[in-house]
Amino acid sequence: MFDVGGQRSERKKWIHCFENVTSIIFCVALSEYDQVLLEQSNQNRMMESLVLFDSVVNSRWFVRTSIILFLNKVDLFKQKLARSPLANYFPDYSGGNDVNRAAKYLLWRFNQVNRAHLNLYPQYVGLSRYHT
Repeated sequence: MFDVGGQRSERKKWIHCFENVTSIIFCVALSEYDQVLLEQSNQNRMMESLVLFDSVVNSRWFVRTSIILFLNKVDLFKQKLARSPLANYFPDYSGGNDVNRAAKYLLWRFNQVNRAHLNLYPQYVGLSRYHT
């Protein structure tokens, strides 16, 4: 297992090392929908996760790879929705503060960038039980 997260400048150095892997675990903190990157204060963290996910799932290195998408920090996400509406950051979202709708919307956003149609296995993770 390798953790390949980190700064943008490091990403291009590792992607080719994973040719022929059978699965990837991609983790996204749902609670970061209203936060910005440390290295670029005008870039939303969730949007950056979508950009990185796009580059992974549509990469020529992963054409036969299954993706396990962990959407974590659901508990924090639920707490934040009332005081920081998702629609403030994703104007096309219209589901209000309902955690199920908001989580499904963000999963939909990740599915939209999966143009390679890789097998995607989403899992919601948090301290409390959560069902879709």
